[in-house]
Amino acid sequence: MPGTFEYALCYIVGNKLDLSGFDAWYNNDKTGAAALKIILLGYAHGFISSHRIAKACEHNILFMSVSGDIQPHYTSIAAFVAKMHEQIEPLFTQVLMICDEEDLIGRNMFAIDGWHFILTKEVECK
Repeated sequence: MPGTFEYALCYIVGNKLDLSGFDAWYNNDKTGAAALKIILLGYAHGFISSHRIAKACEHNILFMSVSGDIQPHYTSIAAFVAKMHEQIEPLFTQVLMICDEEDLIGRNMFAIDGWHFILTKEVECK
């Protein structure tokens, strides 16, 4: 629904991020983008366990919607995070910078799964 975090997340992942780092593994299909969306959504809701994210895709309407009703097994989520670590990490910075440009977040610390970003007026997009 427009105006929600989930809508913004889907828009940013689908329209603003450079997902070319996933092409070699996912042949430019939407599987990598769907996985990334549910992982980011899970982390935003405090779900750092692949088990918990997988269960949310089965039982939580927000996760069902964001995933396109894909219900991945927890091992697939864990494998995606492990295998795509180097491709995912730079996307966190891109997401945060886009959210900052849109005034969607405060200028304090934001942390996801061990990655910490401090947003201040001096931060520049690189």
